[in-house]
Amino acid sequence: MKIKYLGHAGFYIEDGDFKALIDPFLSGNPKAKASVDEFDDINYIFVTHGHGDHLGDTVEIAKKTSASVIANFEISLYLGEQNVTTHPMHIGGRTKFDFGTVKMTTALHGSGIQTPNGIIYGGNPCGFIIERNGKKIYHAGDTGLTLDMKLLEDENIDLAILPIGGNFTMDVDDAVRAVDFIKPKKVVPIHYGTFPVIEASPEAFKNKVINAEVIILKVNGEYTL
Repeated sequence: MKIKYLGHAGFYIEDGDFKALIDPFLSGNPKAKASVDEFDDINYIFVTHGHGDHLGDTVEIAKKTSASVIANFEISLYLGEQNVTTHPMHIGGRTKFDFGTVKMTTALHGSGIQTPNGIIYGGNPCGFIIERNGKKIYHAGDTGLTLDMKLLEDENIDLAILPIGGNFTMDVDDAVRAVDFIKPKKVVPIHYGTFPVIEASPEAFKNKVINAEVIILKVNGEYTL
């Protein structure tokens, strides 16, 4: 399974005929090197919450590729009104798809969707556990540290993707505690350095994590799980 970091919290995942995006914030992202034009063959898009730096270019890419967007019920309603195909889920739900299994997990954050007419209610923010061919990836979305993460230890996560930037999410120290709760085999830090308010050191995070391998990906960097 090839995992490509698109910057901020965005990823491209490819494994055979499974080609997916998570939180595709490309346009307006000062750190992104990829553009919407590069994604012509996408099956699924995962959206953790409604904020613009995560919902990002979902509508344009989904319409262009006929991808199905997996998101919470409220975001799915919003996208459906724009003729985007969706599969709505909610916290704690686990569903089998043609590519594998998805579980929607809790996240402590907001989810309002900014529109020209004001903010629309975006439901609960979330994370995702994506399982394919016996491998599990956990993308935490934007979240603070929560005791609920202790429950994820039983999921036997192969790769955890955790925010470390602070201010809007966990900072480095709380993300280190999250690793201790989740006990993944490997972890990738995200959601740092895109804007001055979330400056953080992935190297400091790596040096503090004891029981997992930390993989620091540069923007457009790839890792094979």
